[in-house]
Amino acid sequence: MKNLLYILLFLSLSTLSYSQDIRNGSGSYIGKIDSDGSVRNGSGSYIGKIESDGSVRNGSGSYIGKIESDGSVRNGSGSYIGKIESDGSVRNGSGSYIGKVESDGSIRNGSGSYIGKAQNTNKHHSGALFFFFDLIK
Repeated sequence: MKNLLYILLFLSLSTLSYSQDIRNGSGSYIGKIDSDGSVRNGSGSYIGKIESDGSVRNGSGSYIGKIESDGSVRNGSGSYIGKIESDGSVRNGSGSYIGKVESDGSIRNGSGSYIGKAQNTNKHHSGALFFFFDLIK
């Protein structure tokens, strides 16, 4: 589930207008973001939501963080935990490179290995969900 959430985060800075499927490194469907921002796992169960203002909530509705318009990611306490760069690169709170979402939606870890794909992606939403929020295990 963590991988799906990370992938979904790269889909965050703009309002979603269509559903976005998420696939793992083997190409298997592991979840999606619905057009209203609802995050669903591979079985279709609701596990969270990305609000239009970038706020991220878990399946119980609890606020767990936010993706700012500049790509900065904050946890539920408001602490800075990382950033999604305009080129899709993801950096943790210390500034270390931890991964990237490519322009085609491919998601790579810090070593460059392919670990999944988000279709019809907004890099900021999927990156934030994939690398920072623990909705998907």
